[in-house]
Amino acid sequence: MSISNAMASGVSGLLANSKAVENISYNIANADTVGYRRSFSQMITSGSTSASGSFATGVATAVTHSNTAEGSFMDTAVGSNMAITGSGFFVVNSNIDASYTAGNMFTRVGSFEPDDNGNLVNAAGLYLMGFPYGGDGTLGAVDRASFGDLEPVNIANQAISGTATTSASLSGNLPSQETGLDTPGEAFVTSAEYYNDLGEAERLTLSFQPTGNDDAWVVTISDGTTEYGSVTMTFNDSGPDAGSPASFDDVTVTATAPGGFAFDPATGEMTLTINNADTPQVVTMSLGAPGSFDGLTQFAGDYTPMTVKPNGSESGTLTRVEFDEFGDVWGVFDNGTRKALYSIPLATFANPNGLETSNNSTFHMSNDSGGFYLGQAGTGETGSLSSGGVESANVDIAEELTDLIQRQRAYSSNAKIITTADEMLNETVNLKR
Repeated sequence: MSISNAMASGVSGLLANSKAVENISYNIANADTVGYRRSFSQMITSGSTSASGSFATGVATAVTHSNTAEGSFMDTAVGSNMAITGSGFFVVNSNIDASYTAGNMFTRVGSFEPDDNGNLVNAAGLYLMGFPYGGDGTLGAVDRASFGDLEPVNIANQAISGTATTSASLSGNLPSQETGLDTPGEAFVTSAEYYNDLGEAERLTLSFQPTGNDDAWVVTISDGTTEYGSVTMTFNDSGPDAGSPASFDDVTVTATAPGGFAFDPATGEMTLTINNADTPQVVTMSLGAPGSFDGLTQFAGDYTPMTVKPNGSESGTLTRVEFDEFGDVWGVFDNGTRKALYSIPLATFANPNGLETSNNSTFHMSNDSGGFYLGQAGTGETGSLSSGGVESANVDIAEELTDLIQRQRAYSSNAKIITTADEMLNETVNLKR
């Protein structure tokens, strides 16, 4: 190798180690940056080719990103903050007013909190994207190889519509010793909640009046202003069916149109037509079929308050949200309903270390990374989600400082090559003297 080539190699060494120090300084500066991914320079031999063959002329650097090495979990006690355990990435968008299929990028920064409109946004101002659940609680067919079905995750202004009650069942115990008395005691009264077509809770009143006949009760139902009807309910007093309904008779209808009352003695079901809207609501309520113990019973002892189980639900507004390890965002409503709102996908790549690094700890696809797939958290290689904290940078300060010392020594050594080659050239020039 000629002296000039030696100097060129020394210069390439200075440049390569300068680049390595640049990466080290960038890592150290971001050691406390949430979700930051470390990068480092790998030294590779550079050379040239001539008619006589190929030979080495110096060194170059290749910047490598450590995107698959995880940082540690840092507890923040903020429920909407999330950290990924695995190789996946959040999909985020810097401008949710634009098309959701444009401007999307990937990040590990999970410091999400709702903005003034309820959209989840991280500390870098990037909005979290997710698949919305439909009203039936399913995602449907979503395209996990494109951004087309994603939308910003919004946890404000969420409400759940109510569902009208169509049926209800009663269970409880009536004390047998209260029947068959010369002067029966007062009726036992309970109320039953149901939901109208607007999701509003309303109540019906049931009265259980003991009679002078053994094991017989008059059951009357009303809504506080209108009495719909009554039926005499007799219980079995012996045998294997003792305590269960035996028969229903003396059905009396007191409702006036458009309200209505009907009773089926074979099933123990009363059908109410409730005049609470332009179109009356029909509710079927079961007291218990003859010979069964799945409804009202009569045994000696205390009166057991009635348990009423209506179908349908009351309308509700969102009180809080929960995040599970599978990426589902659950809304908890003030009517006691828990409903899935969004599924947060995690993007995976054939080569995540090949992603192109951008500002705010974000990444873009490149030829080296390959295409993305929006997988469900907790499955395959995507990784799972942990809420209430964020992922720290995957930078080890001790390792970076050690590398810094090595690069400093290498830089000094390459500088020595240049000064030595300079002295040799000077001696060559002096040969003519």
